Parts: sequence; structure tokens; C-alpha cells
Amino acid sequence: MIKKESRSAIRIKKHLRVRNRFSGTAERPRLAVFRSNNHMYAQIIDDTVGNTLVSASTVQKDVKDQLEKTNDVAAAAYLGKVIAQKALDAGIKEVVFDRGGFIYQGKIQALADAAREAGLEF
Repeated sequence: MIKKESRSAIRIKKHLRVRNRFSGTAERPRLAVFRSNNHMYAQIIDDTVGNTLVSASTVQKDVKDQLEKTNDVAAAAYLGKVIAQKALDAGIKEVVFDRGGFIYQGKIQALADAAREAGLEF
């Protein structure tokens, strides 16, 4: 009998392959995205020192209050605007996008597009 690998294990493998290709620097940090069944998380990371420079998620009270649901495309788009605004306030204009092994469509794409529209370059 052939045993099927779980989707989360496949995603983790994909994420490791993506992470081997690039990492965030001080000049161009990494915008890492994670989505669970109920929430989305985004953080901007400088991998040379291992510091999170800026973070935002749908769990945060100020973000959650603006949303009807925390796990749809509209929530992802709003989170993209929030993380881009926080990054620009911190003086970060250029980032490397790390989709976290997730397929670039739906919520991940909505977050990326909203961050681009709000002023982040990647």
C-alpha cells in the first residue's frame, strides 16, 4: 500500500527549498507569510542577525477589529496593507517575498498584491 504524504509535510519541504534560494539582509529583508486555517501572519525578518523587524497578524486586536472574518482573501489584503505601512514607517522599502511554501494564489497573492500597492517593492 502506498502511503500519501500529508499536505503540511509537503508545504514544509517546499518552504525549505524556497529558503535555500534566498534570505533577508539588512538592505533587503525577507517578508515571511504564514497562514493557518483561522489566521494569517506576516513578518519582515533580517536573516543576517535573525531579528524580526516588523510583524502583523490577524490575531492582533487593532487588525482583528477592522475585519469581519480573519481567514478570507479580504483579511489577507488588509494584512498586506498593514504590514506594508508598518514597514514603510520603519524605513523598509524593499523586501524579498517568502510565500512560506504556500501556493501563490488566493490569500497569499492578495497579501502580496496589497503590500505592493501600499508601497513595498518586491
